[in-house]
Amino acid sequence: MSGGSLRLRGLTRVHGAGTPPALDGFDLDVPSGACVGILGPSGSGKSTVLRLTAGLDEPTSGSVLLDGVDLAGVAPERRGMAMVFQRPLLFPHMTVRDNVAFADRVRGVPRRQARGRADEYLHLVQLGGFGDRPVRALSGGQEQRVALARALAAEPRVLLLDEAFSALDAGLREEMHELLADLRMRLDPTILLVTHDHAEADALADTVAVLDDGRLLQTGPMRELYARPASLSVSRLLGGRTEVTGVVRDGRHESALGSLELPSSAPSGPAVLVVRHEAVAVLPAGDGDVDGTVVRVRRRGLRSLVTVEVAGPAGAASVDAELDPRQDVPTGRTVGLRLPVEDRWVVPVDGRAGEPAQPVPSPSEA
Repeated sequence: MSGGSLRLRGLTRVHGAGTPPALDGFDLDVPSGACVGILGPSGSGKSTVLRLTAGLDEPTSGSVLLDGVDLAGVAPERRGMAMVFQRPLLFPHMTVRDNVAFADRVRGVPRRQARGRADEYLHLVQLGGFGDRPVRALSGGQEQRVALARALAAEPRVLLLDEAFSALDAGLREEMHELLADLRMRLDPTILLVTHDHAEADALADTVAVLDDGRLLQTGPMRELYARPASLSVSRLLGGRTEVTGVVRDGRHESALGSLELPSSAPSGPAVLVVRHEAVAVLPAGDGDVDGTVVRVRRRGLRSLVTVEVAGPAGAASVDAELDPRQDVPTGRTVGLRLPVEDRWVVPVDGRAGEPAQPVPSPSEA
């Protein structure tokens, strides 16, 4: 199986006159053999991208190119793509084997050959020996494996995953993530997936495009998006919790946390400091960059998430931090916080990239 190279250029979809676009000028490259994720909340336009790519809907403007060929006017079944949805959508009157063999049978492959190939793909998704079972005898996770095998058996140039694992419980989702990683090593498919779960995007995708309200906010490797979000919208969608409003002056962010050095140059003016809670260390009072009082503790298995209130001459600010498994910090305790310089980042005051920030008073004026 050899994946194709997919390019989306200026994809726009407007459903009706006077309505805002469901998708607005969307650009994305999915190199051959890569897995690219589209991350966003419900209604952000994620599934619209997949529908336009698969030919299930037509763009108002823009193009879908596969290996450099514009697919405008090409029917869905002739695009060389296969899609796996949140629901398996298996044929209930067929056996597991015949569900997987369906694409081959439609192409005219003899029944014996199609069934033999179906068994090969069932082995790939770890369902060898399940071919004769009726689909109603399968669990939810097994049904989704069959749906994945059926899509792969079509030998698509691009595999499209539309929230394919979101209906499964946490343990089954992790199993499917591991299975997909194994399939990528064996088959080298090109995959475009959509998800609302940033942890799933991190686990599966080489590159992630963050989408909201039909607009592309940022694209890059997940680690880069976590550490260097382009806006508050991106930070929030990726689970960022700490936002400290202040002003950048001479390469430092001035706020209720004091004057903190930044790891790289940033434009002077109002800005919000964002720091991932995983990067903040909780220390004894006086040992960090700033002291504060623990006002909330939330248990998360072996780890806990604490909120620390910091009061300064410019007002107050809250910082979230994830405790080490051996730490136990009660509410009301004064602690020190270390915010590593390399993990500090500033974004525009407004939550949307590309829009002007609203002015805020400097710490000296507050």
